[in-house]
Amino acid sequence: MEAKDRQVLEKIHAHICSVLKYCSSCTDLEDFQADSMRVEACVFNLMQIGELAKMSLSDEFKLELKTIPWKQLYGMRNRIVHGYSGVNMQIVWDTIKEDLPALEEELKTYL
Repeated sequence: MEAKDRQVLEKIHAHICSVLKYCSSCTDLEDFQADSMRVEACVFNLMQIGELAKMSLSDEFKLELKTIPWKQLYGMRNRIVHGYSGVNMQIVWDTIKEDLPALEEELKTYL
């Protein structure tokens, strides 16, 4: 792994950890949405994850890690940034609770 790719993976991992920490006390979508600052922080971090995955990792590295859903990471970023039909908070919540913990575990194996 190139040093630059490792640094980017570490940044992605840090953003994931931040989101998971911010939501550790949330039990459902309503809890999550009750704090607008938490929602904004999580959405920002999800945006950063997608941006880093799209623009900062080498294509060669992404091809090596086929188990990581790169296109979905940028897709989430695009939905947030461009606001296609608004941001669906249920999708954001499901991503945080279902997808990010698995992604964090997978990234740990490469770091």
